[in-house]
Amino acid sequence: MEAVQSRGEAAPGAFGAFARFVLCGGGVGVASSFAVAALAAWVPWALANALITVVSTLLATELHARFTFGAGGRATWRQHVQSGGSAAAAYAVTCGAMLVLQLLVAAPCAVLEQVVYLSASGLAGAARFVVLRLVVFARSRSAAGGARAAVSVPVHRVPVAADADALCRAA
Repeated sequence: MEAVQSRGEAAPGAFGAFARFVLCGGGVGVASSFAVAALAAWVPWALANALITVVSTLLATELHARFTFGAGGRATWRQHVQSGGSAAAAYAVTCGAMLVLQLLVAAPCAVLEQVVYLSASGLAGAARFVVLRLVVFARSRSAAGGARAAVSVPVHRVPVAADADALCRAA
């Protein structure tokens, strides 16, 4: 028991982990959305999204290992690979959302693009939280003496303007 206590603080509960996930991952995600928009001025949007997704995933995985899920240190290669898999799914979701936007709106303004991108990122992020908590960092929690707990992910509805032009005019 003493060995477990000397490793540091126990893994946070579902609510604490979700709050930390939102702060760490959400902060990286918001910064990434602006980085994607800036980089997309020089390279195709899908390439900009891919590059920023790789960099932000590496950073977020380290933050989640150290702060969000109480893994007790740096992320392992296995955790980076598994987190990368969930990021690849998130990349597909954001690209799909932007593709649908391009199909529905001929020339969307930057505000509408950000709303769509951040909404898709939020949905993908909620799914990533569940995967990271139950799969990627699950062994770290059990090794530290944490018990598996049911995860309750709060759902927040984001109002979306029905008229894309009205949203762009409001900005």
